[in-house]
Amino acid sequence: MYKLMLVMPMMVVWMLLHALQTDEELAVAALFQGKHAVNRAAHAAAQQIDTAALAEGRLQIDERAAIEAAALYLQRNLQLDESGRPLPGTYLREKVEVVEFKVINGDRSFPYTYRNDSLDYEVTLRRPGVILIAKVVYPRVFTVIEPIEWTIKGAAELTSG
Repeated sequence: MYKLMLVMPMMVVWMLLHALQTDEELAVAALFQGKHAVNRAAHAAAQQIDTAALAEGRLQIDERAAIEAAALYLQRNLQLDESGRPLPGTYLREKVEVVEFKVINGDRSFPYTYRNDSLDYEVTLRRPGVILIAKVVYPRVFTVIEPIEWTIKGAAELTSG
């Protein structure tokens, strides 16, 4: 009888550990998905060439087109609506917030080092580029772990041909 009394608490502990492991693995998968989405959005934004500036011989990013491209890539890769809220039935539950979106154009001298001390981010660009930082909240499956919130950072440069 005493063994039965020991098995029951051990099963509870085993189930909690299993839930913890599952939630941690799903969190890492969600982080990778978010990082890939931010990187793709930054890259797409950085490829939006300002054709008027190019006609004048300047290599520059069209800021309006860059914003639209980044938003579209985030929407498609993270399954969000136009306001950044997750679509019904998708994995994420909370709005994805773009914390920083900055276009670094040819009006700066290169190499240009972007620093954001409040977000602990620094990157050096060799040519015009885009900085994109988004906040993503992990929707826990179990309540074994504390809520997780990531500030995912990405940067991309305008590629030349």
